[in-house]
Amino acid sequence: MRAFLMVSCLAGIVIPYWFALPFFLIHGANFSLFLEEIFATRISSFFAADLIVASVIFLVWSFRDARERKIGGWWVVLLSNLVVGLSLALPLYFLKRLEGQRK
Repeated sequence: MRAFLMVSCLAGIVIPYWFALPFFLIHGANFSLFLEEIFATRISSFFAADLIVASVIFLVWSFRDARERKIGGWWVVLLSNLVVGLSLALPLYFLKRLEGQRK
């Protein structure tokens, strides 16, 4: 499971940035345009809203779970969710949780 989660973390970085990096290379850190394009159509708004809701639910749950299980470094999960997204934060937290069980 550890290897799967590590590969998932890598995929969770590479795949989203495969699509986002060209935008930032062309437009720079233009976050207003970034948000405008994310919510440009109803279907892209659907995916964005779904991801935002899932991220918030995951962050609340993982924060509480990390506290209960005494898993340190939860802030890394929060940062990964903000900088990359749920595709990195989720497998990263499960990896931290797995490592916490081994101790």
